[in-house]
Amino acid sequence: MSRRIGTLLVAVSGLSGQTYPVGTRVAIRGTGQSVDGFVDGDWLPLAWWEFADVPAEDGAA
Repeated sequence: MSRRIGTLLVAVSGLSGQTYPVGTRVAIRGTGQSVDGFVDGDWLPLAWWEFADVPAEDGAA
């Protein structure tokens, strides 16, 4: 599966219970209506409307 960088459009809670605010950069894996997002190893189950892809040139971290 491809991995890309996205930014959160809404606050999202990770599996750890921590809530990540709007604008947080996340590593995205998968496509479709729901994808896997990761922030420092914390898993965020994301719906398509909760994040936006960051263009490749802006995604370098």
